[in-house]
Amino acid sequence: MPQHLVDRDPQVSPQQMAAALVPPPQFTDASFDSYRPDADYPSQADVRDAVAAFVATRPEPAKRGLFGRRRAAPETPTTSGVYLDGGFGVGKTHLLAAAYHAEPGRKTFGTFIEYTALVGALGFQGTVDLLRGTSLVCIDEFELDDPGDTMVMTRLIRELSDTGTRFAATSNTPPGALGEGRFAAQDFLREIQAMSDRFDTMRIDGLDFRRRAVDESARVVSDVAAELPGGPARVTQDDFRSVVAHLASVHPSKYVALVDGLDAVGLTDVSEFRDQTDALRWVALVDRLYDGQVRIVASGTALDQVYPESMLEGGYRKKYLRAASRVVALTRALD
Repeated sequence: MPQHLVDRDPQVSPQQMAAALVPPPQFTDASFDSYRPDADYPSQADVRDAVAAFVATRPEPAKRGLFGRRRAAPETPTTSGVYLDGGFGVGKTHLLAAAYHAEPGRKTFGTFIEYTALVGALGFQGTVDLLRGTSLVCIDEFELDDPGDTMVMTRLIRELSDTGTRFAATSNTPPGALGEGRFAAQDFLREIQAMSDRFDTMRIDGLDFRRRAVDESARVVSDVAAELPGGPARVTQDDFRSVVAHLASVHPSKYVALVDGLDAVGLTDVSEFRDQTDALRWVALVDRLYDGQVRIVASGTALDQVYPESMLEGGYRKKYLRAASRVVALTRALD
């Protein structure tokens, strides 16, 4: 008998958040050797080699002045990270996980939202104290959706990089363009540029591997219950709109725990979004379902067609398209 996703109300402690800063299960064994670049897009092999070289290069220890005091940071910030920019499904997260596994020192791996949630739970200084001394911080799906996130992440990067921490990040938007289309607060342009200056941007071209061998749309079924896996599989079944409403009562930082342990999620009567906040919460859930490789079985509107043109023309277009790519893979997981 399927459970209901809407009945789940996970409680996550700051310690659990910190312990969860590791690559998702499908990237447990990711390495630079297991990355398969597309020969038609040379940038894939080039970036793989460049990221591998970045991780293998040991940074020089911070120089200290007289009496052992750390010298003041230079006015021009030094580059302390790599930033992988590219389309959907070209292997950015694989390379980020490979960097994590190749780093011999202390390291963390999390999505942008997981780091900002950690700040919300521990406070800014508490997060700095927790991450200080980390050799490599990996940030997946780097997005700046509001000025508050901009300030938090740029301050975090600045403080940690000043003490020797290096960064590897991925996004579908180059760092100098982060925030475009989201907010026009001129006061934050300087902060965004300061963050951009600390990264070497590497562009990865290519086709979305999730769509290379499947149809261009998410799979739709007529009977969700009949299509859900049986036996010992842990599955849920809910009305799509009920799940969307439930997401409003759960902080996005808890979405990992919300789907933890599930093999499949059944959604009935999927329909197009009308509210952008609902759509963005759904995108965040899709990311966590994808990380956990939780299969989706859905009826109604195809899940990659739930964003109206008005949303796709706005500043969150790339988020919606990333989610559309991922639901195609998850709804066709057993095809």
